[in-house]
Formats: sequence, C-alpha cells, structure tokens
Amino acid sequence: MLVGICDFPSNYLFPPLGYGGIERWLWACAVGARRAGADVHLIGPAWRRELADTWTIRTPRLEAIAPNSLAARELRATKYDLLIAGHEYPSRQAWRDVADTLSTQIATFQHNPDFTHTDEAFDGRMSRLYCYSPEMVARYAAHNPIQTLSVQFGFHESEPAPRAGRDLVWVGRIDRDKAPHLAIMAAALLGRTIDIVGPIFDDDYVEHHAALFRADHVRMVGELGGAAKTDAFARAATYVYTCSRTYIEAGVATLGESMRTGTPIAALTWRTGTCADAALCPDTGSIALTDPDADDDQAARRLADAITSAASLKPTAVQAIGLTRFDPAQHFTTLANL
Repeated sequence: MLVGICDFPSNYLFPPLGYGGIERWLWACAVGARRAGADVHLIGPAWRRELADTWTIRTPRLEAIAPNSLAARELRATKYDLLIAGHEYPSRQAWRDVADTLSTQIATFQHNPDFTHTDEAFDGRMSRLYCYSPEMVARYAAHNPIQTLSVQFGFHESEPAPRAGRDLVWVGRIDRDKAPHLAIMAAALLGRTIDIVGPIFDDDYVEHHAALFRADHVRMVGELGGAAKTDAFARAATYVYTCSRTYIEAGVATLGESMRTGTPIAALTWRTGTCADAALCPDTGSIALTDPDADDDQAARRLADAITSAASLKPTAVQAIGLTRFDPAQHFTTLANL
C-alpha cells in the first residue's frame, strides 16, 4: 500500500517538537503506516529536511498544483492508495481538484469542533471522516463519521519505562478553553505540587488567575518537546486534564500521551460523550463528571476526588493499555479501512 501524508501551512515544522495538534497526528499517521508495512510519502514543503535520508518527501502541496500540470501527472503516475490530510482539505476545492484526479482513498480526522464541511466532502467509503468522541460523531453526523481514538506524538518522542511518579502534571496550551486554573485549585486542596506544562496562549486569562498561577505549589514549566515532554508525563503520579464548561475537545492528544507513559489520568468533564469518556477506563484513570452550573470550587473538589482515585492505579498496567489503545499502527489500519 502506498500512502501520502499531506502537510499544510503551519507555524510548526512537521513533525513538531512540542505543541501542535494536527501536525502531531499526521506524524503519528506516517509512523503508524510505516510500522503497519505501508510505503509512505511525505507530501509538502513543511516536512523537516533531515527526514529526507529515511523518508521519501515530495515537496509540492496538492492545492498548489494545477490539475493538468506535469506535477499533477507525476502524482497520478505514482498511484497512491490513500491520502491522509488535515480535516480542512477534503472540503477545500483547490486540494480536491487534484486529489479527485488521483483515484485514491482519502482519510482525515476532525480536529476542530466548529469547522463546516462541504456537503460532498465525505461519502464514508472513498473519502472518510474520523472523529474521536461520541459528541464529535454527533456533531458531524451528516458526513458519515467513523469513531476512533486519535494517536499523536511529536519529533523524538518515545515512551520511557513506566515508573511510580511524584506530584501532578497538567499539559496543554494555557488559555480559558483549557482551564488549567481548575487543576491548580484541585492540587491545592490535596496539598500537592503541580507542574503546568505548555505555552501561554492567553495572557489575560493568566493575569485573571494570577494568584493561582503564582502559588507556591505551582511550577510554571513552559513549553516542552521531545524527550522532555514525555518525561514530564512519566515523572508525574497523575496527569490532570481540564477544560472549560463549554469547550468541546475534538481530538485531545494528551490523554493518549499520558497513558503511553504509564501515568494515570484524572479528568474533569462537564457532560458525557467527551474525549475523556472515549479514551479512559477504570484501569487508566478517573473522570470527575461535574454539573456545568457548579462553581469553580465545587469543580475543583470533584477533580481532587478523581486525582485521589487515580492514585491507586499501576503505571505498568496504564502503559500496557495505553500502548495498545493508542497504537499508531492500529490507528493507521483503521484510517486505511483495512
């Protein structure tokens, strides 16, 4: 099977070192396809040049190619069996003008809960849309979505051996949607230290909760990538997942990342059918389902209880489940409809 993995204009190189969503998913797809025995081409100019020694890179993006050009004819002659691209591209006419001439299957994963697709973007057979959670499947029901977990990882990220960690960790972009202040409040209730790992996307949000972010039990680590990021998960006793009351996670990466390192998860949710519900089980974490009308203090207490519950889980068991549940080769075979 010959697979093309398509990049797109991004602030990050492919694969990214630290933060990144769809970029990390595309890299996991490439690695998973190769592990599953497929031949893989990395398509687009944003793939890291150092990959050229071990990967085939084709630099033109499909949307930059004229359908009747030499480059388009060369793509047709390559005879791809499957193209994997970011969720926007099956609905982007310039990309489809070329992709539709290749007689290839198309697969993508919905990483944005608010993106609107064209009516003809997916037929559920040759062009397929995958979604992480029951609520995302419901949001995109008109496009024949298929539910499956998303696998994501960045450059030079590999899972260390599982170990009993210390303290707590929260990982993600720091803004109102991700609501890390609730994790900080829960840690305070338990008298636990918490590392806040990730880039600040919302200075006003951080300033609004300045007393929490500057508290003695909080370590503001900043953005990490590669081995440093996986180690941040692995050395923690529990990964604490939060989001705001109205935010919909389309394809949260950190649940799988934490599980793959052996770190159990305490997740705060505001309704059922979320990514946390899809990803977790009693052997990998604890979910604090909270009434969205509850105030922050009540939510933090619910989350603190979940952290306490997750503390009894064994890192070796969590990692074994995580490596199976978030296996990139299996993820690829699902996307490839094999």
